[in-house]
Amino acid sequence: MTAPFTVTRGTSPVILAFPHTGTEVPPAIWDRLNDNGQLLADTDWHIHQLYAGLLPDATTVRASFHRYVIDANRDPTGTSLYPGQNTTGLIPETDFDGKPIWKEGQQPTEADIAERLKGFHAPYHAALAAEIERVKALHGLAVLYDCHSIRSLIPFLFEGRLPDFNIGTDMGRTCAPAIEAAVSDVAAKANGYTNIVNGRFKGGWTTRHYGRPDEGMHAIQMELAQISHLATEAPPFAYDEGKAGRLREHLRAILQQIEAIALELAQEDAPHPPAGTFSP
Repeated sequence: MTAPFTVTRGTSPVILAFPHTGTEVPPAIWDRLNDNGQLLADTDWHIHQLYAGLLPDATTVRASFHRYVIDANRDPTGTSLYPGQNTTGLIPETDFDGKPIWKEGQQPTEADIAERLKGFHAPYHAALAAEIERVKALHGLAVLYDCHSIRSLIPFLFEGRLPDFNIGTDMGRTCAPAIEAAVSDVAAKANGYTNIVNGRFKGGWTTRHYGRPDEGMHAIQMELAQISHLATEAPPFAYDEGKAGRLREHLRAILQQIEAIALELAQEDAPHPPAGTFSP
């Protein structure tokens, strides 16, 4: 069996994670999805393409499996990220509109969850954790930027239209204040776009799990409204080169700001020789 993820290693302190762009579904699981489920509508469509090349030295970790197989951005214990609010679980039973995605009698079982945690969720996060440790060894810290997108109008999940840039740091807990401020500043100055920090999306399990700034592990989630880069938020979910090109300029600025701040923080945290010592 091939690995359920791909990794591209870089030397930047920034790591880009893509837990929801994968569209691979093993045949045995595909056959259990109903017609609605087989649309794979809740994919983060083209997000890896949108970010491609924006920060050439960044490491990327991308899940190849679809979130209907198992959601790589959910707590493996099944604990809800947003208690009391509509959301989808570790293995979703419905799509983002609350409609069933499995054939009658084919809903995932506890055995399915255990098998898919072992075969998909755990390997993806083992790869991600390994890259975080590798990058941290290079720089003394790492910044995980979790890349997401979602339809801008989903009444089942949130009221009204979602802002274009949705920045999540679990209320500032998952990264240095300077990183959150820099991302927010670029988004706020992006002409023609809307933004919010820690609104409906405060960072998923990936951001909350890895974001431990006191240990040199910073994490931030960016949830983009798909209308900002797709021709339409309905099948075939086509990539709009014009929209994407404009958005990419702002995303490039965001990533460059994160990298610059990370390098500054690394320099500040680096050991310095005692005063009065001579370094040839």
